[in-house]
Amino acid sequence: MTVRTRIAPSPTGYMHIGTLRTVLFDYFLARQGGGQFILRVEDTDQARLVDGALESLLGTFQKLGIDYDEGPVLQADGSIAEKGDCGPYVQSARLSLYKKYADELLADGHAYICFCTKERLDEMRAAQTAAKQTPKYDRRCCALTVDDIASRRTNGETYVVRMKIPEGKVAFDDAIRGRIAFDLSDVDDQVIIKSDGFASYHLAVVVDDHLMRISHVLRGEEWISSTPKQIVLHEMFGWKMPVYAHVPLILNPDKTKLSKRKGDVSVESYLAKGYLPAAILNFIATLGFNPTADREVYTMDELVALFDLTKVNHGGAVMNIEKLDWMNQQYITKLDKDALLAAVTPFTTYDVTEPIMRRAVLVERGRVSRLTEFTERIAPYAEMPPYDASILIWKKSNATDCQMQLSNICNFVTTTSDETFTQIALLETAIKAYIESNGLQNGNVLWPLRVALSSAEKSASPYELLWALGKEESIARITAAITKFDA
Repeated sequence: MTVRTRIAPSPTGYMHIGTLRTVLFDYFLARQGGGQFILRVEDTDQARLVDGALESLLGTFQKLGIDYDEGPVLQADGSIAEKGDCGPYVQSARLSLYKKYADELLADGHAYICFCTKERLDEMRAAQTAAKQTPKYDRRCCALTVDDIASRRTNGETYVVRMKIPEGKVAFDDAIRGRIAFDLSDVDDQVIIKSDGFASYHLAVVVDDHLMRISHVLRGEEWISSTPKQIVLHEMFGWKMPVYAHVPLILNPDKTKLSKRKGDVSVESYLAKGYLPAAILNFIATLGFNPTADREVYTMDELVALFDLTKVNHGGAVMNIEKLDWMNQQYITKLDKDALLAAVTPFTTYDVTEPIMRRAVLVERGRVSRLTEFTERIAPYAEMPPYDASILIWKKSNATDCQMQLSNICNFVTTTSDETFTQIALLETAIKAYIESNGLQNGNVLWPLRVALSSAEKSASPYELLWALGKEESIARITAAITKFDA
């Protein structure tokens, strides 16, 4: 069997973190089996559409570097094209297809036309709820004659098309959860063509999955309750069902469903906060799925090779931001110099092509968890903030000794070769040799030197600071620190 998976988001806003995890599972499954991964846009609920959301969705795929074999593509000029042979891949452009299949269900007696108004349906459901019954359509319109229907349509009455749920039970084998069964007496006669002529989700998704030859449908567990209606539709059409797998929810730290009220839920938000695409992908892919027990960081190729639906947890996975920060830091530290500077550039107000700023980024890379933190970390390299002379003094020293140590180390730095300033390790070796040869205490020399270079009690090491700032700027800063004691 050729594996063909799909992701079918609605253009109602930014890509949800939960959607991304399903995207990745679909992607892994397709690539693992040498199959195809398809992007389809489900926009049949026109009332919920957000202007620009489709472009944002496609742009997010590009930013994350996730390629798909078929579906709409955002081009450089902002227009949308399509690739693949099953298009169009936007449901609002497929309405004639859905009408064709709805008419087939009507002709076979598997569906019927319903003229009931919203007011009448609300009253019916309220009465059923009061009687402690399962709210569902009472099939009043199912008894209409052909002439009744023709007359009311001629008079311009608004109507929908409903599928006629049969009696009995249905079941399916969920690739994650195992066998799941449903009693159809609890299932409502689902609307499959709405009053505006658009197909409902249930009809559109079944028709599209069939015509696009989808072999596996991965989606969130909240869609389990929709599955019996889709099983019935497959049986009505005589079509083979795809393999269904319902992925557990992603949860807030308090184990509630991940929601906007308690934190960010969009992929774009995390990208904007300075998380690298590779780190986001690794983190989300391993929420509720642990390929191996011995590590946390994986390449995309490794995740493809190791993915196994049977190893996806049944329970919800907590969105642990501390772990995401840690993982992002791992990826930041592994970037080569050029890739790091390119990644940092959009997140800082400083020009990281300028020599000191470029070296500052390399020094501070191991001390940030998000790219947005670089601006604050490299700010002291651009301009020396004001500070009080008291913080220059090592706890076991005094002002007189501090000023002397700074004067002496300034002279040493001045006479240090330019070659030594080309590497942090060479500077460390030279300064440690200076301390040892003069019988000095590390703290008495290194503390005031580091503060003089950084203006802070907590910063990078003095060797890193000397290398980043360069010889000229380092001497200027040490000299400025010495004069603070003369004030």
